[in-house]
Formats: sequence, C-alpha cells, structure tokens
Amino acid sequence: MTVTTQRFTLEEYLRYDDGTDTIYELVNGELISMALGTGQHGEVIDFINTQFRINIAQMGRDWVSKQMAIAIQSPRGDRWDTVRIPDVTIIPKAQWRNLQNREAIIPLNEPPPLLVVEVISESTKSIDYRAKRAEYCVLNIPEYWIVDPLQGKITIFTLSEGWYDEAVFTDSDRLISPTFAELNLTVNQILQGEI
Repeated sequence: MTVTTQRFTLEEYLRYDDGTDTIYELVNGELISMALGTGQHGEVIDFINTQFRINIAQMGRDWVSKQMAIAIQSPRGDRWDTVRIPDVTIIPKAQWRNLQNREAIIPLNEPPPLLVVEVISESTKSIDYRAKRAEYCVLNIPEYWIVDPLQGKITIFTLSEGWYDEAVFTDSDRLISPTFAELNLTVNQILQGEI
C-alpha cells in the first residue's frame, strides 16, 4: 500500500480552506496544523505581544506587533514552498498597511520582519531551534527570539554578517534586545506572563 501526501503550491495554500478554524503552516508543500499549545504557551505569547506594543508606543516607533497574524515565506531550497507563522512578529506599520487588502504573508521579495518570536512547545522544539533558526537567518530577520518554557530560558539571536549570534538568558536575567533596548523584563517575568 502506498501512502501519498497532497502537496500544495503557495497559491493553493493561500486559497486553502478546510472549513475549520485550524491554522496551518506550509512545510515543503505539506499542510502542518499548528497545535494550540498549553495555556501557559498562549499566556506567554500574549504577554510578549502586549509588552512589545507598550514598548513600541513608549519608543515612538512606527511599528506593529502581531500575534500569529503574519505569515512569512521561507527561502527553503526544495521545489515545494514553505510558509511559517511566528507566534509574534514585529514589522513597520507601512508594511502592515500593505497587507490589509491581501493575504497577510510576507513573500521573499519583500523586506523581512524586524523581529520574530517562537514560543517552544514539546512538539515544536526541534523545528524552532533548528529549521526556523536557519530559515529566519537566510531571510535576514535581524532578531529572532526562542522562548523556551520547557528549559526555562530565552535565546535571542541577532543577525551579524549573515549569521545569528546567540545570547541565552535564564531565571532573573534581564533580556538584552537590540530591537527593544529599553525593554526591562526578566526571563521569569515572561515565562510567568506577569510583571
């Protein structure tokens, strides 16, 4: 017996609707459903998004922070497309306005996000640490956060000469973010979802 997996082009993926509220990433042409994660997972994502929005306003930046609302086309070399949906994405407001009347996907020919965040769950840890790190680096995303409640740490990757340098923060360490230099949060605050 042969099992075949239906593969989708980017255009087919953008039109796909299975009649459910399931959110899918596209990985090498295959639809991969995004699990809800634990309540803590959702709380951490919401807390980070809220803190980013507060800091954007305080800094007077013309940016937006969106929670699981923006997809990014990946530069993977396979013949099938890949599209990622980060947990939190920071882009300029002008870029967000351009997404208002079309699918909220940033294609390869447009500027990358300023920062993306992935919050680890048991089912995504390998993908977030390996595949997405490589893809986001090739896309020239200046800053990538991996928030890891499983190991109690946050890793901030910053782009330098085409590669990501990493800084690992744990416990009561205050995060150091080039994008959010005035952010005054510790790992524990983020993982607990409260100040």
